[in-house]
Amino acid sequence: MTYKITGKVVKGKGYGKKIGFPTANLSRNGFVKMKPKPAFGVYSGRADFGAKSYRAGIIIGPLDKKGLPKIEAHMMEFRGNIYGKVITLSVEKFIRKFKNFKTEKELIIQIKKDLKKC
Repeated sequence: MTYKITGKVVKGKGYGKKIGFPTANLSRNGFVKMKPKPAFGVYSGRADFGAKSYRAGIIIGPLDKKGLPKIEAHMMEFRGNIYGKVITLSVEKFIRKFKNFKTEKELIIQIKKDLKKC
């Protein structure tokens, strides 16, 4: 099943960019209204805005203090600033469950493996 999540790109913490994998963080309004909702985890899919479409690694989860999951996408082959733009994520293939890593190095190794599957 393909899930569609549409939202405005909002400022995140900048951690993905810091470790070499910048992400577009979406407002979660679109997720709240979804039924059924995708499970928390890492997915392959597409990010669309304007007339452009990009392959993407998509993360859904974990919950924040407001009880909402983070939704972010690393758009492959995209370079630029899209803060404030509305994008649609097509969440297509489940890759793995969401997991916290003990070290930044372990996280980077896993992101590279995940993106190969995308």
